[in-house]
Amino acid sequence: MHDDDAQHGPLAGFTVGVTAARRAEELGTLLTRRGAAVLHAPALRIVPLADDSELLAATKELIDDAPDVVIATTAIGFRGWVEAADGWGVGDALLELLRGVELLARGPKVKGAIRAAGLTEAWSPGSESMAEVLDRLLDEGVSGRRVALQLHGEPLPGFVESLRAAGAEVVGVPVYRWMPPEDIAPLDRMLDVTVARGLDALTFTSAPAVASYLNRAEARGMLPEVLSALGHDVVTACVGPVTALPLQARGIDTLQPERFRLGPLVQLLCTQLPARARTLPVAGHTVEIRGHAVLVGGALRPVPPAGMALLHTLARRPGWVVSRADLLRALPGSGSDEHAVETAMARLRTALGVPRLIQTVVKRGYRLALDPSADTKYSGT
Repeated sequence: MHDDDAQHGPLAGFTVGVTAARRAEELGTLLTRRGAAVLHAPALRIVPLADDSELLAATKELIDDAPDVVIATTAIGFRGWVEAADGWGVGDALLELLRGVELLARGPKVKGAIRAAGLTEAWSPGSESMAEVLDRLLDEGVSGRRVALQLHGEPLPGFVESLRAAGAEVVGVPVYRWMPPEDIAPLDRMLDVTVARGLDALTFTSAPAVASYLNRAEARGMLPEVLSALGHDVVTACVGPVTALPLQARGIDTLQPERFRLGPLVQLLCTQLPARARTLPVAGHTVEIRGHAVLVGGALRPVPPAGMALLHTLARRPGWVVSRADLLRALPGSGSDEHAVETAMARLRTALGVPRLIQTVVKRGYRLALDPSADTKYSGT
């Protein structure tokens, strides 16, 4: 951890995208507390099944081959399941099955629905916490056990991964379906920002969210650009291996925490993003170039996008002179007027607070004023 992280947070100066529909606020809070700027665009919405054929097939399979554990996650979903089974004439068989297994309820509301169906749960946490349900199962040991999970949209990030890693067979009971969000504009903006390299990291907490994000990119004809950004410039962080599968199938490497939870996911970004930042000794200062800000001698200096584009270009060959023409090409949407470089450079110097960091080399361009002792170390890069 950097000395300055305690003051600014390890993610200060970085922008992180959040695609979760449920628990987005929780993930966003964990990130902002550590200094990140957060862009949120739900990649999914969760709707009841219009066609119950999948639910019927899963119900019959469970009745024929009883699981060891059934986890009820939402009251509305549990009631919908029992009512649907009644309609198919297998209601009594389902209730009989549920009486004979270890029935876990995610919280008080689900417990109420279970009792209303004439059943009794084996256990329920005091909170509405799937994390507690998971901890209990892992403590009991699930190796070789068959666990049926009533799906409720995005499950707890990493829930299925953790059970499978511990040796369980997990059977999903699909009471809901994942659909694209009703308002697609935030997701489109997230895709545009991804391609523009305006994100330092993008987080996913479910495989359906990844699929929805990639499907939308494909529908807009921008999938190659999105995959290029995720493959080279934007760190892609997934809560676990199941979530990462659709990205890995496209050849995208992802970060995954050892424990499949939101906290460890954020912690992983706290170590990985600062480690990717360029740190250079410039004009007697230590300069750390982050996504949308720069640490100058420990002080955090936010920099506008045009300034960051110039700075990243100068930092690729620190100490070397970069021409105005090359810098102009790096500016987002700048056209052909080299005066735009001078304007952006003036703003960049103001934002950095130390004008001497960047030297003007008359008639040639600009260079980072790399400290002489560092010349041999950096000039060949």
